[in-house]
Amino acid sequence: MSEHLVLGGPESGYKYEFRPDGVYLTVYPSVDGERLFELSDMRQVLRDCRVMDYDVGLLSRTIREANGQPHKIAEPVNITAEEVAALSDGEALPEDREEPYARLVLDISRDKMKAVIRYDTREGARLPTKEMVLQVLSDAGITYGINEESIEHGIKGLTAFTAAEGQMPVNGENAYIDRKFDLSTQGKPFIDEYDKVDYKDMNLFVLAKENQTLAIRIPQTKGTPGKNIFGDQVPAQNGRPIPMPEGKNTKVVGEHRLIATANGQIIDKGSRISIDPRLEVKGSVGVSTGDIDFDGTIRITGDVEQGFKVKATGDIEIKGSVNGAEVTGRNVYISGGITGAERAKVFAEKDVRMAFAENALVEAGGDIYIADIALHSQIRAGKKIIMEDRKGQITGGHAVAGEEISVKVIGNTAFVVTRISVGVDPNLQKEYVELKKTYKDSKKRLTHVTQTLNTLSKLDINTLPQSRVDMINSLTRSQFPLAGQIKRDEKRLLEIESLLANMKNGKIRVSGTIYPGVRLSVNNIFKNVQTEYRRCTISLNDNGEIEVGPY
Repeated sequence: MSEHLVLGGPESGYKYEFRPDGVYLTVYPSVDGERLFELSDMRQVLRDCRVMDYDVGLLSRTIREANGQPHKIAEPVNITAEEVAALSDGEALPEDREEPYARLVLDISRDKMKAVIRYDTREGARLPTKEMVLQVLSDAGITYGINEESIEHGIKGLTAFTAAEGQMPVNGENAYIDRKFDLSTQGKPFIDEYDKVDYKDMNLFVLAKENQTLAIRIPQTKGTPGKNIFGDQVPAQNGRPIPMPEGKNTKVVGEHRLIATANGQIIDKGSRISIDPRLEVKGSVGVSTGDIDFDGTIRITGDVEQGFKVKATGDIEIKGSVNGAEVTGRNVYISGGITGAERAKVFAEKDVRMAFAENALVEAGGDIYIADIALHSQIRAGKKIIMEDRKGQITGGHAVAGEEISVKVIGNTAFVVTRISVGVDPNLQKEYVELKKTYKDSKKRLTHVTQTLNTLSKLDINTLPQSRVDMINSLTRSQFPLAGQIKRDEKRLLEIESLLANMKNGKIRVSGTIYPGVRLSVNNIFKNVQTEYRRCTISLNDNGEIEVGPY
């Protein structure tokens, strides 16, 4: 067809154009809001024009949009100008011709969980009934999950809709490990209840105590089966189990609880949770780490900087020095020395080893080994002070050992006052002095309580105000534990006195020189050194006097 034929126009609300390249439809916007035709009317016009193969969806969208623009809805057809004119002269379109039903097409998903109804409108576009849809489902054997509400809505238009849907199976939850610690705070400063930041507590390590619960295993759950649209059961997957993350120094209690079997640092490798009783700090202890308080052994590759503290229940090894800091451990090993204008302190339950000490306090329950020099420091060892390497010199300050002090040089050529004491355990002596004071205060308080109760006992308690009665009851209750504490203190004081009295005679061994200005004390017998002594041993003779003998 070479002609450009037109059927309808603006007055009709639509215009069909039969062009050489196809059939075009223009739908004009409604002026008063009322449309002059329906979709079925437009389909009827196309059938009258022998247009059987066209895009119904595009036809419906063109009518709905009504934007006055032509849209190609079909390929060219053979129709004459006379036939178009005859259709135009008819004015009204036939209304008594019944539209054929659109053909129902059933699509079933591969997993048989969904049935979708769509329409084939090539033969007709009449909307089907609900019964027709139900019959299609029944013919296919679909019995479960039929959605009548969706069907009722779907038959009102030519859009595909879901007519039936199965119940999906619910898979079980996998087992998982509920960790009872939080490693996300590592390296972040502690913030107290007043939002004050403590940069000396950097939470550098997450620690655990023995028998502490580290993790709980939450078991897997079983799945819930589903059902497809044919009524068949669809199996569900059960949750997967997970092994307990048992690692070094941890163990499983029962079936689902993991606990620590030692004090130490928590190491979480994902599949394993371990406790490491050893803590390694790579670098120095300072503002980047904060103070360290660890249940176990600590190894520090750098220094301990001024103002910071390191404390451990195990040994402490420091590859650098201690500079105006405080270190407390079982055994303390310092490759460098300890300095700090009397702010440097080292306390060890057993032994201490270091290169030198300057203006420092060093206390050990066992032995203290200093390779080079102890300058103006307080050195106290329960057993021995040994300084036989390098200079091996004590100058200034006070060195005290329970059994022996073995050095190369004591004092110096400037005759600096240097105090040396042996034969008395300084730790026992310190405990004795402190306990003696506590014992005296407790006895004084008990005497006061007893006198007060004796005075109050002469009064008629029934005539006293409640506050006074409460005071009498409180004093009565306090005297018994106080008396018990006094008895325990008395026993310990006697034990310490016996230990101090039975201590072996201490001695001082000097492989080099003792200079004047040194003040010696051997088992509480004192001697001021007035002249130099070389290569000698100082101890008490049978007469209880200090004697300087050969080395």
